[in-house]
Amino acid sequence: MAINVKALLGMLFVFIGCCSNVVFLELIIQIDPGAGNLITFAQFLFIALEGLVFTSKFFTVRPKIALKDYVILVALFFGANVCNNYAFNFNIPMPLHMIFRSGSLMANMIMGIILLKKRYNLRQYSSVAMITAGIVLCTLVSSGDVKDNTHHTLRVETAYSDFFWWAVGIGLLTIALLVTAYMGIYQEVIYKRYGKHPNEALFYTHMLPLPGFLVMASNIVQHFGIALSSEPVAVPLLGAIGLEWKFPLMLFYLLCNVVTQYVCISAVYVLTTECASLTVTLVVTLRKFVSLLFSIIYFRNPFTLNHWLGTVLVFFGTILFANVINQVRDAYKARSGGKGRFDTAPPPKKVE
Repeated sequence: MAINVKALLGMLFVFIGCCSNVVFLELIIQIDPGAGNLITFAQFLFIALEGLVFTSKFFTVRPKIALKDYVILVALFFGANVCNNYAFNFNIPMPLHMIFRSGSLMANMIMGIILLKKRYNLRQYSSVAMITAGIVLCTLVSSGDVKDNTHHTLRVETAYSDFFWWAVGIGLLTIALLVTAYMGIYQEVIYKRYGKHPNEALFYTHMLPLPGFLVMASNIVQHFGIALSSEPVAVPLLGAIGLEWKFPLMLFYLLCNVVTQYVCISAVYVLTTECASLTVTLVVTLRKFVSLLFSIIYFRNPFTLNHWLGTVLVFFGTILFANVINQVRDAYKARSGGKGRFDTAPPPKKVE
């Protein structure tokens, strides 16, 4: 049996890129929880520059998809990313952030019913009910321990409570979830019309929104200043030759976050082209679970029994929606010539 090396490398880099990206994101948030816009801008700028050089070749390659069709997609993609990262500014802990974003299947179903008039079976409705219950449970449990995590240089007293701002963060995550689901539907429409061009889409969805960051330029500059003034660390390579160069720690984390984000996105694109959707769902779901475990254990984020119950509901709901058990069983039967593990009856005799 031939091994799909490209698919295996894709899976490997999904775990390496996406899991390490979450780690560096949490390290940044611990220093400056309000750095969401700075992180989003840095990620968009890096991926846009990479695409400008290697995909667009400085705009000498004509796009396969019309730019006017990218406008809506770009607006949705930009809005979802800004909402997701900006939510950290509103007292949202990392584990809740990850669990909430795992509700994409729920949002996709809602959008499918409303926009595409889709109908689903009982298994799918049950799985989405599990995911919804898990997210709601984790959200309610987290609401009992809300703390103001704004950077001390930017903290201001307001008439609103920490719980109010936490509710705003939950609202941002909800909007991002629904916008991402709608974006997935719109992507299907574009890909059916023009075919799949993942590298081109990656470039234009990150390049075209860059002017939009002018609206939040003062916020980005403010938090970039916090990054520059963070604790300096010596760069080992220069230290080895007798030179010592102090580099701001948060800026180092930001650079690592940007690079690992690119590795993560590129690996997911490879998986979508090399593997079945079931495989992609399983890999991404498992990756989220590993990231969540790491966040709880390494960063010692508070996680109660109710949090674990909510997490189990979300991840098992995802597996149930993807119909993993039946598809794995069917695949096993197909590979064993149509016989299941307990099908021991002899084959019928051939009639001459």
